[in-house]
Amino acid sequence: MSSPTAPTHDSPVRRLVPLVVAGGRTRWPDTVSLTGRVVIISATVGQGHEGAARELARRLVARGVQVEVHDYLDALPAAARRVLRDLYQPTVQYAPALFDTLFDGLEHDGVLRRTAELVCRWAETTVARWARDADVVVTTYPLAGQTLGALREQGRVTAPAVTYLTDPAAHATWCHPGVDHHLTVTEATARDAERYGVRARASGPLCARAFAAPDRSRSAVRAELGLPDDAPVALISAGSLGMGSVPRTVRDLLANPRVRVVVLCGRNTTLSRRLGRLERVVALGWRDDVSALMGAADVLIHNAGGLSLTEALAAGLPAITYRPIAGHGRANAAILDRAGIAPWPRTAPELATAVDEATNGRGTGRFWPRGADPAALVQGILAARRTPGLATGSR
Repeated sequence: MSSPTAPTHDSPVRRLVPLVVAGGRTRWPDTVSLTGRVVIISATVGQGHEGAARELARRLVARGVQVEVHDYLDALPAAARRVLRDLYQPTVQYAPALFDTLFDGLEHDGVLRRTAELVCRWAETTVARWARDADVVVTTYPLAGQTLGALREQGRVTAPAVTYLTDPAAHATWCHPGVDHHLTVTEATARDAERYGVRARASGPLCARAFAAPDRSRSAVRAELGLPDDAPVALISAGSLGMGSVPRTVRDLLANPRVRVVVLCGRNTTLSRRLGRLERVVALGWRDDVSALMGAADVLIHNAGGLSLTEALAAGLPAITYRPIAGHGRANAAILDRAGIAPWPRTAPELATAVDEATNGRGTGRFWPRGADPAALVQGILAARRTPGLATGSR
């Protein structure tokens, strides 16, 4: 994790305060200004929700805002915490049909929806305590948004609530009428959220600025990895857990004799060892220099549509969805394909065509307003909170 940028000098600074991150694991000493206090609620389920929360916190602290980041799972009973944290990966990986059923079931009134609502109620007392005296509360995790929306409707949280959707596809669990502001990465997601009766706003990505300007050259990174300068390089991301049909994806890519494949296996050491034995494949474990790796690649192959996809968009790296994981992975793939953000080939020949088009320079565009920054929008909500009558938009 990189250190936060220093606060801007045009904000009046009062005193030193700590930034507390999820369970006290990380503290960034910084300054607080008159711009207020923001509470961010994420969840330690994969890295996408946490990554967005960390980047939003970093940007707000740089603007002189006092920030606290909490893990939503800490607000739940131990049994619920274990289910959400420990069963997600094995269910997606080994019981995808079940995960599809769960994902679809949450869209409709029934036992699954009522169970999710019960879980969200269990978190209400702790989340209300976290939000006490906050000027704005932001979440990057869908169930936390449901809890916040309910608390806002009950009047137990008085600060404006903001949900930042880290998924390209909206979902019933991402959208709540009691949440004041729904922010998305792209215009496509903002449009998709309309079917749930909320008005969302495309606010751009929450990922490190290094993705737009890598600190190492393309040739230097390729040399480090043993990759030739003139070969097309496909970077595969399977999230922090290395989920999905990654070996099959690698095999389909290697059908092109020119393509070199770099695989981000995350914390899946078994997958890393298995793929590391293949020719024309570089299998990597957990890396902190993904921005440089994206700068050295020609196309991203992803299967979930989470943080890696957002980082690729910020980096201007063409992206392709292939063999998406169940549930939100397929929902995200459909939105990305329909919006022209990332094609979704279904077969190996279609994948080969998509890779050829991407490496020939076709692909990315601008999918959010120029200059969009979620931190700036949150700071605008802070300003409106402190200056009644200042307009910042509606739900």
